[in-house]
Amino acid sequence: MANTSSTAVLAERAPASSPKKKRGLSARTRSKIGDFMFVVPALVLLAVFTYYPICKLFQISLTDWNLLNDTWKFVGLKNWIWLFTGTGAKYLWNSLKITFLYSLGELTVTIVGGMLFALLFNRMSRSFSLMRAIVFMPKYVAMSSAAVVFLWILNTDSGVLNYLIKSVGLQPVDWLNQKSTALISILMLTGWRVIGYGMMIYLSAMIGISKDYYEASSLDGANGRQQFFRITLPLLSPTTLFLLVTTFLSSMKVFQSVDILTSGGPSRSTEVFVYLIYRYAMVDFRMDRAATSAVMFFLILLTITIATMKYSNNKVTYDS
Repeated sequence: MANTSSTAVLAERAPASSPKKKRGLSARTRSKIGDFMFVVPALVLLAVFTYYPICKLFQISLTDWNLLNDTWKFVGLKNWIWLFTGTGAKYLWNSLKITFLYSLGELTVTIVGGMLFALLFNRMSRSFSLMRAIVFMPKYVAMSSAAVVFLWILNTDSGVLNYLIKSVGLQPVDWLNQKSTALISILMLTGWRVIGYGMMIYLSAMIGISKDYYEASSLDGANGRQQFFRITLPLLSPTTLFLLVTTFLSSMKVFQSVDILTSGGPSRSTEVFVYLIYRYAMVDFRMDRAATSAVMFFLILLTITIATMKYSNNKVTYDS
């Protein structure tokens, strides 16, 4: 009897046997693996069409590859030394200066001009909709077609622009063959195409701003100028950042308009960076120098983009 009771007490005190752990992956882990598998195709495409070409460009930049004799050999950093300290340095800095000047001009037209046009056409009526469509329409015109039209507009002898200049008693201007006007001529074409795009982006953002802000400020006695600088402009900062980054990246890669209008001339006064790469590859047939310049261009764009995004974190208002 005593043994039976002691056995029962020991059985009660003995810890319950822990359940067996289920083998296999948890539901959370399986979910993460499934999510990753959906991303794999995009990663493969990026690796094949983006990262591999970049690595290949860097490899080519370490060789001596001339398409005329179709031979190449490994030369280390010889092309990089040539680009920064050799004869290529003056063309590098010249093309960088011209590219940044062009980008500054396109940014000014897109952001400042786009905002001014947005304020001007911010009316929801049929007539204003038609005018907005007319301003935005050049964005749909191919750059090659628009450049050919501007070749005729800017022609020294029979161009429309010089005809208007002569009609008011001024001397005609050789727009495309003078260093002082060649880059301005390209920016005329660019401004004609991009100002409507900036206008439409700003208009869509302005429509999203609540009218309560303006009504409350009006009750406090704010005028239109104060409302613009204290309400509209801060709340448009995300849109401005978007236009700043996207327009800057696209303007740095300008090529078609330069190629058709000036071919980098006169005297390399419009030779932007992409055209410099094209000249090395397709005119001089030096693929090694073209690859070196292309890698350098990629690093410049990457650095500026990262710096812009980090700087803008504390400067952009996302409240609507």
